[in-house]
Amino acid sequence: MAGVSASHPRSVDVVLPCLDEAAALPWVLSRIPSGWRAIVVDNGSRDGSAGLARSLGATVVEEPRRGFGAACHAGLVAATAELVCFLDCDGSLDPAQLHRVTGPVWAGTADLVLGRRRPVTAGAWPLHARMANAFLAHRLRARTGAPLHDLGPMRAARRERLLALGVGDRRSGYPLEMVLAASAAGMRIAEAPVDYLPRAGRSKVTGTLRGTHQAVRDMRAVLRAPAPTLLVIAKAPVPGQVKTRLTPPWTPEQAAALAEAALTDTLHTLSAVPAGRRLLVLDGEPGPWLPAGWQVVPQSAGGLDERLTAAFAHAARLAPQAPAVLIGMDTPQLAARTLAEPLSAICRAGIDAWYGPATDGGFWALGLARPTEHLAGRLLLGLPMSTPATGDTLLDRLTGLGLTVGHFPPLTDVDTSHDAHQVAEAAPHSRFAACLRSTGLTPGVTG
Repeated sequence: MAGVSASHPRSVDVVLPCLDEAAALPWVLSRIPSGWRAIVVDNGSRDGSAGLARSLGATVVEEPRRGFGAACHAGLVAATAELVCFLDCDGSLDPAQLHRVTGPVWAGTADLVLGRRRPVTAGAWPLHARMANAFLAHRLRARTGAPLHDLGPMRAARRERLLALGVGDRRSGYPLEMVLAASAAGMRIAEAPVDYLPRAGRSKVTGTLRGTHQAVRDMRAVLRAPAPTLLVIAKAPVPGQVKTRLTPPWTPEQAAALAEAALTDTLHTLSAVPAGRRLLVLDGEPGPWLPAGWQVVPQSAGGLDERLTAAFAHAARLAPQAPAVLIGMDTPQLAARTLAEPLSAICRAGIDAWYGPATDGGFWALGLARPTEHLAGRLLLGLPMSTPATGDTLLDRLTGLGLTVGHFPPLTDVDTSHDAHQVAEAAPHSRFAACLRSTGLTPGVTG
């Protein structure tokens, strides 16, 4: 690839979903900015696109699962650069203009930037496709408040932010879900004008009425799904009142600092998960560790089973149609994708509840697709807490009610010093790990 000069030469990967685009590939790849990597994701081409792309110096990823979203996501997973761009490789958009969408991201004024297409000829954008795009853009503005007028395929964002969104659609809904999820995760969304050229060959999506209808149907399914409510139940990190099983070997002040670090990690991770509401169900008073975007709800009276039930009841009153997922404060190693993808609009279809087992026999997460106080009470009231059988008993209750259960992976709660070192090793760059290292306590000490 000869490439053109780039205004922002830092690490960038350009994902190019490809299905029979041999006619356009030479021009497209020649226009990739110099020093940027082109990742051509071949989605079952029969015209030699994959071999041609390799010969022109592109990285080629084979994605056998058909679908625009499947190709885009395979490219995102294969990318390693700090910033990732998406671009159709049919010649309808000029890669030399990618700096228009990367610029605001590098400058820190936006987190996701879409190219707003400006047709250079009357035939570049068919009327039926333009009308469908205008309809979806209107719905998108109403839903998110983002100032978007085009759901364009040229876009740029940081890779880690995109992966944390857990976009689940693998067909035509992928571009829309990315924007909806980004908005629900608090990302700043903007658009920049780009030229829209006549493409090489006919579009697989907007080139036919049938393709356009399928795309609109996929996107409507994404639009209908409300963003989940996230609940974190926690104690304020006050010395002597939190993580008492960590003393000894740590002092009450050190144990409270570790608890604060774990809670802060959890809240910041969940801030990157797409959500309609984020509620901290707190025993105590919030402190400077509380990030923006969280509503604090006081814990109710009673045992833990009653407090958990009340938390779900509160979520149901605020958003009765939205899934509600409750997470504890003891898993700072939690990654945003662990929750985000199972909760995405497509992946959660047919799921009634989610269960996240803890390695000590408890559970670190419980989610209800249609939360009600009655259902939460049937699952939680009278549940024996803090026993090796707590998680299994909860799972028995879930399945006994005939609920279809989605499973999150097992995680270790921080209860003992052995747990603390294990979790810090799993998340070495976390605040929790840094806090633990600052105590000077060496691995191998158990509580």
